Amino acid sequence: MARILHVINIPFVIPYFLGNQISFFISKGHSVFIACSPHEKLLVYQEKWKFNSLGVQIRRNISPIDDFFAVLKIRKYIIDNKIDTVIGHTPKGAFVGLIAGYLTPIKKRIYFRHGLMYETSSGLKRFILIAIERFTSYIATEVICVSSSVLSKSISANLSKKDKLSILNMGTCNGVDSISQFNKALLDKSVKSKLKTQLKIGSDNVVVGFIGRLAKDKGINELIQAWNEIILHNPKMLLLLVGPLDERDAIEEEAYFQIISCPQIRYIGQIENPEDYYALMDIFILPSYREGFPTVVLEASAMELPVITTKMTGCIDSILENETGIFTEINKVSIVHAVMKYVDNPTLRQKHGQRGRQFIEENFAQMKIWQEIERIVS
Repeated sequence: MARILHVINIPFVIPYFLGNQISFFISKGHSVFIACSPHEKLLVYQEKWKFNSLGVQIRRNISPIDDFFAVLKIRKYIIDNKIDTVIGHTPKGAFVGLIAGYLTPIKKRIYFRHGLMYETSSGLKRFILIAIERFTSYIATEVICVSSSVLSKSISANLSKKDKLSILNMGTCNGVDSISQFNKALLDKSVKSKLKTQLKIGSDNVVVGFIGRLAKDKGINELIQAWNEIILHNPKMLLLLVGPLDERDAIEEEAYFQIISCPQIRYIGQIENPEDYYALMDIFILPSYREGFPTVVLEASAMELPVITTKMTGCIDSILENETGIFTEINKVSIVHAVMKYVDNPTLRQKHGQRGRQFIEENFAQMKIWQEIERIVS
């Protein structure tokens, strides 16, 4: 049985990258370890999923001194716990984790490429990010891309040798639980009713929703510009924004002011029960500049929501155009047009939502993804 160490920089992503996958691996007799920056959430998730953890400071930015000590600490943990497989998630987690693994005798060093950060960077920062991608790929024994477009760009940008690259089924790192979590049929109607009352959502409101980091890269600035135009002609429209404000990739001050002051916007911070908030939405939107593979789009589709997203990396793989959703450019005019196409056609919304759930059930079942990962690490 494998002894697997996942290296992740922040605990916030553990439910999305791993979640019940941890329980699956433990049930199969494998041992699961997670190295992650210390946080109370790490302890909460450790109690929930019963994995072993190492608290180690892994900065999101390049930090030579902290990174050096993180590598040493992870290397010692690998040796002490007889780890035989290291899996690095995100550029920074993989960078320190795979270096630590490279400095030990273990032969399986897997990099999950969740996206390409350099796509929205420029100058020296872009050069450094590309160099890190290539170096991490070099010391990895396998690079798993989370979407077809990430795989394609990894090849065209010469980030990895082709024989190291792979993808799990049609993409993602963990699949989507469309059976017991993201399933409208199982939701408690009283919870939905209570949330609608709390958020002052009426039966005559059409709700457009977003879940994720409120960040510039997610297209939030452009979404708010479009929203100001939409509500001029459709005051019954509501925008539901769910997720934390991103300080590193902060949105414009004007956009933030609109979010907290506009009567047609409901802002919710970080939450633990996204399925309850998808249930409040009529349309889901992700006008992102880059993704690896947007799990939120898959979750929204599983919840039978029509999706508006972009043709950017990752996003382009997440819908079937004009079947489960529609594409938009990242500008005010295009976003307004896409939203109003669904607002004016409830039948189309229902049709795309139902097809979206079918798409998820056919291609992103978690068990299928987990079994493929087990085959790779065993």
